Amino acid sequence: MHNAFNSEIFEKSTAWPFQEADKIVERLKNHPKKTVVCSTGYGPSGLPHIGTFGEVLRTTMVRHALSCLMPEQASCLLCVSDDMDGLRKVPSNVPNQDMLKPFIDFPLTKVPDPFKKFPSFGHHNNQKLKDFLDSFGFQYTFVSATESYQAGIFDEALLKVLKHHQDILDILLPTLREDRRKTYSPFLPISPKTGRVLQVPMQAYYPEKGTIAFFDEEGTLTEIPVTSGTCKLQWKVDWGMRWYALGVDYEMSGKDLIDSVTVATKVCKAIGGNPPINLTYEHFLDEEGRKISKSVGNGLTMDEWMKYAPLESLSYFLYQTPKRAKRFYFDVIPKSVDDYLTHLEKYPTQSTEQQIDNPVWHIHSGQPPVFSSSIHFSMLLNLASVCNAQNKETLWAFISRYDSSLSSKTHPFLDVMVEKALKYYHDIVLPTKVCRPPTEHEKVGLLKLKDALSAQGLSAVEWQQKVYEIGKEAGFSDTKAWFSALYETLLGQSSGPRMGTFIALYGPQAMQELIDKVSGH
Repeated sequence: MHNAFNSEIFEKSTAWPFQEADKIVERLKNHPKKTVVCSTGYGPSGLPHIGTFGEVLRTTMVRHALSCLMPEQASCLLCVSDDMDGLRKVPSNVPNQDMLKPFIDFPLTKVPDPFKKFPSFGHHNNQKLKDFLDSFGFQYTFVSATESYQAGIFDEALLKVLKHHQDILDILLPTLREDRRKTYSPFLPISPKTGRVLQVPMQAYYPEKGTIAFFDEEGTLTEIPVTSGTCKLQWKVDWGMRWYALGVDYEMSGKDLIDSVTVATKVCKAIGGNPPINLTYEHFLDEEGRKISKSVGNGLTMDEWMKYAPLESLSYFLYQTPKRAKRFYFDVIPKSVDDYLTHLEKYPTQSTEQQIDNPVWHIHSGQPPVFSSSIHFSMLLNLASVCNAQNKETLWAFISRYDSSLSSKTHPFLDVMVEKALKYYHDIVLPTKVCRPPTEHEKVGLLKLKDALSAQGLSAVEWQQKVYEIGKEAGFSDTKAWFSALYETLLGQSSGPRMGTFIALYGPQAMQELIDKVSGH
């Protein structure tokens, strides 16, 4: 798979997945193990979203980089669902909401499924997560917190939390409000009477017996074991406990969880664990610079991105500088697609050192597909705009005339781009498209360009040079102003494609007709 590469090239890579994998290599020098465990967490109270996808995608890239640095080292990715959490409120986007109201504070795996398809609401959302990840071909192992608690997988760690409960309280209490400190306990018992997750103060901890005592909802002093699923942990304590119990070596988390990572790290150490390496990634922002929230519903959704652009472009967007905040909105889609394609085109001509620092190497796990075409996403948008295309066939007629070797059957990826560009144009571009009228000076240049378009047999490069020369002849000392005039009057936008390629694609005669239309001739 990596015959063209050697370990020295991998070790020198500056790509962030290799830098993260290097940290795991260093960890293994002091703590060797058969299988490196990477982990991601998922709150199953809602549907999977861009954050879920981003964590799994990026962690997969790190695992691949690790496999290059240490080919004999096994690794796995655990996707852990916190499905034993209590239902805090009835979601507004589900049917049969009345049936959920009596189950507030019940573990999600004990709340009935409002869709009436699965044993519980937790099971429903877990399946949505698995379907979501499976649709992208991710390799992972699903872990249910409920099953792990009930099957005893967490028992040893829970007993250690009980043994060191005072140390853990000393870690947590300074981070809480004063009123919360009075009642806080690391343990959340499941009521033996009602089945609810209880947030009650502990009356006693009995490490020697493995039990805790508390007053239940009716005021009855109750003693239960902390093992076998009879209670769960507060989430920050749960996180640190889970790292210990599952032997987690690497986990990513968002910037908003920095303080929680600090607490979980201390908890993990308090019970004798070795906390994982953590990558803190920045938030995704909406068009106004606010953090995207699945509960608020602001910003772009994954489904919307994939409606308008190929999945690979989303992977490219997520690959870029994970520690930098990114606007995740409609207007970033065309550039992300075109940047992805540009990197894909460059890949075959690059040295091996350059290739493993190329984003497409990581997006495609070291085996990027071959792509060579001057027709990019923004070019298709411009083509759809000037010919007012209503269907794929219209665009393909221009494409096939430009290059007879291209067809929807022989170039399926280009066909996907054509389809998605058409949707993007009609939904996003067309409603706000405005072509301004040219100034008198610009009309002179446009008419000179129209005359030049009568030339026969010019290549895209030759057309580009011709457009440049005409701008000079028409008195545009600033070529940027000349090309901006072309984009704004012909295409209705402030920037655009290489005009030479666009002329070759759209056709010189069609361009003449377009110039006549905008110049009033």
